[in-house]
Amino acid sequence: MDAKARNCLLQYREALEKDIKTSYIMDRMINDGVLTISEEEKVKNEPTQQQRAALLIKTILKKDNYSYISFYNALIHEGYKDLAALLHSGIPVISSSNGGKDSVGGITSHVKTVLCEGGVPQRPVVFVTRKKLVNAIRQNLFKLSDEPGWVVIYGMAGCGKSVLAAEAVRDHFFLDGCFPGGVHWVSVGKQDKAGLLMKLQNLCTRLDQDENFSQRPPLNIEEAKDRLRLLMLRKHPRSLLILDDIWDSWILKAFDNQCQILLTTRDKSVTDSVMGPKYIVAVESDLGKEKGLEILSLFVNMKKADLPEQAHSIIKECKGSPLVVSLIGALLRDFPNRWDYYLRQLQNKQFKRIRKSSFYDYEALDEAMSISVEMLREDIKDYYTDLSILQKDVKVPTKVLCILWDMETEEVEDILQEFVNKSLLFCDRNGKSFRYYLHDLQVDFLIEKNRNQLQDLHKKIVTQFQKHYQPHTLSPDQEDCMYWYNFLAYHMASASMHKELCALMFSLDWIKAKTELVGPAHLIHEFVEYRHILDEKDCAVCENFQEFLSLNGHLLGRQPFPNIVQLGLCEPETSEVYQQAKLQAKQEVDHGMLYLEWINKKNIKNLSRLVVRPHTDAVYHACFSEDGQRIASCGVDKTLQVFKAETGEKLLEIKAHEDEVLCCAFSTDDRFIATCSVDKKVKIWNSMTGGLVHVYDEHSEQVNCCHFTNNSHYLLLATASSDCFLKLWDLNQKECRNTMFGHTNSVNHCRFSPDDKLLASCSADGTLKLFDIHTGGLLAEIHTGHHSTIQYCDFSPQNHLAVVALSQCCVELWNMDSCLKVADCRGHLSWVHCVMFSPDGSSFLTSSDDQTIRLWETKKVCKNSAIVLKQEIDVVFQENEVMVLAVDNIKRLQLINGKTGQIDYLIEAQVSCCCLSPHLQYIAFGGEDGAVEILELLNNRIFQSRIGHKKTVRHIQFTDDGKTLISSSDDSSIQVWNWQSEEYVFLQAHQETVKDFKLLKNSKLLSWSFDGTVKIWSIITGRIEKDFVCHQDTVLSCDISPDATKFSSTSADKTAKIWSFELLSPLHELRGHKGCVRCSVFSVDSTLLATGDDNGEIRIWNVSNGELLHLCAPILVEEGAATHGGWVTDLCFSPDSKMLVSAGGYLKAITSPGTLFHPSVSLHAANTYVTKSWNGCSRSHKKREHHAMLKKAGQIQQEEELPARELA
Repeated sequence: MDAKARNCLLQYREALEKDIKTSYIMDRMINDGVLTISEEEKVKNEPTQQQRAALLIKTILKKDNYSYISFYNALIHEGYKDLAALLHSGIPVISSSNGGKDSVGGITSHVKTVLCEGGVPQRPVVFVTRKKLVNAIRQNLFKLSDEPGWVVIYGMAGCGKSVLAAEAVRDHFFLDGCFPGGVHWVSVGKQDKAGLLMKLQNLCTRLDQDENFSQRPPLNIEEAKDRLRLLMLRKHPRSLLILDDIWDSWILKAFDNQCQILLTTRDKSVTDSVMGPKYIVAVESDLGKEKGLEILSLFVNMKKADLPEQAHSIIKECKGSPLVVSLIGALLRDFPNRWDYYLRQLQNKQFKRIRKSSFYDYEALDEAMSISVEMLREDIKDYYTDLSILQKDVKVPTKVLCILWDMETEEVEDILQEFVNKSLLFCDRNGKSFRYYLHDLQVDFLIEKNRNQLQDLHKKIVTQFQKHYQPHTLSPDQEDCMYWYNFLAYHMASASMHKELCALMFSLDWIKAKTELVGPAHLIHEFVEYRHILDEKDCAVCENFQEFLSLNGHLLGRQPFPNIVQLGLCEPETSEVYQQAKLQAKQEVDHGMLYLEWINKKNIKNLSRLVVRPHTDAVYHACFSEDGQRIASCGVDKTLQVFKAETGEKLLEIKAHEDEVLCCAFSTDDRFIATCSVDKKVKIWNSMTGGLVHVYDEHSEQVNCCHFTNNSHYLLLATASSDCFLKLWDLNQKECRNTMFGHTNSVNHCRFSPDDKLLASCSADGTLKLFDIHTGGLLAEIHTGHHSTIQYCDFSPQNHLAVVALSQCCVELWNMDSCLKVADCRGHLSWVHCVMFSPDGSSFLTSSDDQTIRLWETKKVCKNSAIVLKQEIDVVFQENEVMVLAVDNIKRLQLINGKTGQIDYLIEAQVSCCCLSPHLQYIAFGGEDGAVEILELLNNRIFQSRIGHKKTVRHIQFTDDGKTLISSSDDSSIQVWNWQSEEYVFLQAHQETVKDFKLLKNSKLLSWSFDGTVKIWSIITGRIEKDFVCHQDTVLSCDISPDATKFSSTSADKTAKIWSFELLSPLHELRGHKGCVRCSVFSVDSTLLATGDDNGEIRIWNVSNGELLHLCAPILVEEGAATHGGWVTDLCFSPDSKMLVSAGGYLKAITSPGTLFHPSVSLHAANTYVTKSWNGCSRSHKKREHHAMLKKAGQIQQEEELPARELA
């Protein structure tokens, strides 16, 4: 060390030992490489503060000039500026001849010398690179290397501007190439003229150490400006002046002297008053989670992986601010047991308690932000206070603030630009419109500062909205429309405007308008969020609307948007939703609208709690996160979806694989989601960001299942594949940890035991196997059989229940102790692929080919599981009566009065089909043993029976006089039985199962079959009178024209045909359908034929010439999901042929004004296929499809069993 520097240190040793605290000073010296860790430990071991300071100075005296300079700079930046001034005269001159690198990253001894002489701050004790921003600053500084100008780094308090400015010049080649004259750093801050003059005097003294230009300091700012200009041009050419923390534009005028200047500021408009080119670098608080964790780990000297759970929450609460992360890190280094304490302070916005880290200029975080606000003009401070009502991460259109402040757009933009310039607000310029937003920390600061005014501020914006708008008059083309739909209820609730909030939330007009734009999830969330401010009466209404949205959400989020009044009419009559819908329906009927009312809905109980439709095709799997707050799902559309369990609000949508995604699973700590696919790959995703973490590609066939261990401390993933193998994966390794052998066919499913010691798997080879996960050895094997219909199962973690998905579209709950079924869960319209309990067992998920995911409450399902009607039903409409004959799931025949809901239980029997006689005197039913029996309703006794068929009886019907019973069977025969005379005739000619039959006049019968033919029989003689070879595939339906001259046939070959009874060749072949044509119907005047297919498409044809008149195609959504709910299963014209009703996943009424058909009513019908007569008495049979037809994957779905009394 130079004698001058050593003498200066010895001279002021006593003052230094008395005042300094060594901790942060040593951090900086260690970072500069002039002090070792062992030396720091020796100092820390001294018992008192003064003794620690004495030992530090003694250690420095033994070192070189770099140590002196490092100690001097540390004093300045740690707030000991008076002590640093004492040492200023002893700063040694360091030779810059050694340009060789002695450090990585371009930091050579030459760079250290230049930056040290220039007063550039050292790197923070804990430093994390931000390369993108540093490079942006350097690129702009490079533009200044040949001409004077300004590079401006601006951003809000604590975003790391000063650190970035210092880092930008910390590179040997950059300094040598651009600023060989050196770098000079001035910390400016808030100054008056006297303070600025002192800064300029000190700078001139530093630049003129040999005193060539003057013997005295400049006496005023103008003189100092001239002195600085001469020094920079003559003595320090091609050098860079760095001005840190500029607040006022007038200060910059003192430095406007044709120099190259880099400055940091919170107000980017400060350079408006100076000349020369300007280059702006905006810095937002954008530290990612990993960077934040890295900073914390360096502060507390731990590996990232070893940080406690609170570290992740702390980083989240820091909102990406480098300052806040550093403040917390420094505090935790001194108090390592205070993780919970500092997390609570962040969560409770107690900024004052997050005290200073001594290298920052403000005592606490709130002071750093408060100073920026205080610098605003007095006439706009109140406008900034108004922004306290804005929510985090919300970009607000200018128009919203125009409404709030009653100003023109230009006036509002001028005010907001003042805030933007001072880094108090951010602006997103998207095309023509401006949208403004606050940083999360600014929102927290404003809320805390203005807490007592918040209710009035929210009331102000609601009042202003009401002054300009009516809620239902908002138009989607308005700039501010989306803001009001998303946040009007929030402002009302925050203002405690109870009456206004109720009027808004309980309005079908508002629900219709909002769900059309943003879907139902946000509305459901609002009903949950604001229930606490409603009284008891309103809570009941709130539940009505919440349930309505939850169970119809999968419909409300799609196009074409269903008629919300019609949906409301399907609610219970006590529901406020129904009352509003009924009132609106009465008003609209007067203007020509048509509505249907469900007359026997009083006793229906909806067991689902939530129905969502996040996918555009079949959903294969859905699962809960461990905390039960999120649901992940996957399916045919190749995506992974993550949404909130409470509301269905979408959180993530990831294009996960190149083929269908078959399974997904949350890890036990909820950090990861695994997916597996037909593309043979297994992928691991970050569950919060959606980032891809790992890809595993070792299976040789599709991967059917993935499942994590139950213990987060030992996280493994198991996968099951069609290659017959199970594999175990450790997420810390790139390759498979273990492979388990033993299955001889596709492995469909796997699950870890609760203690994670065993892995169970089930396979298409009919076995269930148990493996030891440590050795991979087979421990046990159970043969379940090769023909099981259980698709999936899961076990409740809290009780003895198991939930299973069956192939007939239903889900059952079983008690594993008693081996008894405790509930049936009906509602899905197609195969159920997955069932899974929530972590606490209170609810379970089901996912299906019908593109929906249903959330069920376990207790409610067990308590209210209704008796289920099976598919064998018959309905008779007669005058004002509707009588339904049905079989329930406990083998009872029920006779139900459709209007009153009264049920008469008849007998128990193995029934495969049933029917009522025309005058409701008798019922007939067929069984799986081929028997046909007749029961007299008056005394509820069977008095006739006959076993004539060899296989299951599929269809049965009385003739109009009730004396003859006709039945068809899987044995391809039709039996005509006069049950009074006990005479019978068999109609035998079809080669495959008879699909169905219809009675004609004059004792004739028309039948159609899977063999592609239609036959006309005499039911008296049993002979075929006409044999029509209609199609090359199954004939799915036939209809007879009302004039009895023609009939239609539809087929799985995607065609329909019109036939004359007199000719064996078709009159017209109707082509154009792209799916199986499932149904057809003639209009009452026999001039039109309607046909419907499995893609939801309906076509209207001219019967006389076969011309296509109208096409009612489903509107496709996203990747082609039909909005009719899949199949069109039945059709019926109104008597005047102006309206057509179609049935499938929905009931739709289609009208024909002029030349175009369009839907006028869409009624979700829970897959209950219904036809209704427009005159006289008619029947409706639920069609049962033969097993052979179910093999058409993706087109044909099985029919579900219907909940009791759920018939319209």
